Amino acid sequence: MANGITELLDELYTMISDAWGVALGKEKCVIERNKALDLLDEIRNQLPTEIAESQRLIKARTEFIANAKKEAENMRHAAEDHARRLMEEQTIVKAAKARGNEILTAAENRSAAMRKAANEYADDAMRRTESAIAEALEEIRQSRAKFQAAAEADQQAQEEHF
Repeated sequence: MANGITELLDELYTMISDAWGVALGKEKCVIERNKALDLLDEIRNQLPTEIAESQRLIKARTEFIANAKKEAENMRHAAEDHARRLMEEQTIVKAAKARGNEILTAAENRSAAMRKAANEYADDAMRRTESAIAEALEEIRQSRAKFQAAAEADQQAQEEHF
């Protein structure tokens, strides 16, 4: 059996498109109900996996941001410690302040850039996952509608035949 939702949907699509037509209309066909239902069940079972992956990405983003903040805080503390030591020496007080501010600004800029990159990465991953799930859901809805229409046509054909 196929692994991903897209592969399962492709298999279901192929099953329906390759199905034998019925005499009452070219848009109606006969498919193996159990096989189609098994594919739909597998798709339904894999959707939570896709959602779990999205949640994993959000957690990774949160951890990434927390690590960036921690690194920035460590850099800030290091800059402050360095600045204090330099300030104790009267001859280089101005240089210490300037360097401390440079380090602090660089740390804040780096932290902001890391947060922005993490947010963009997580947003892009969630957008792609959301799009894939929406496409899969739409394909499932279309397949279900086609399946129901075919089943109703088959039922009508059987009723008219008898």
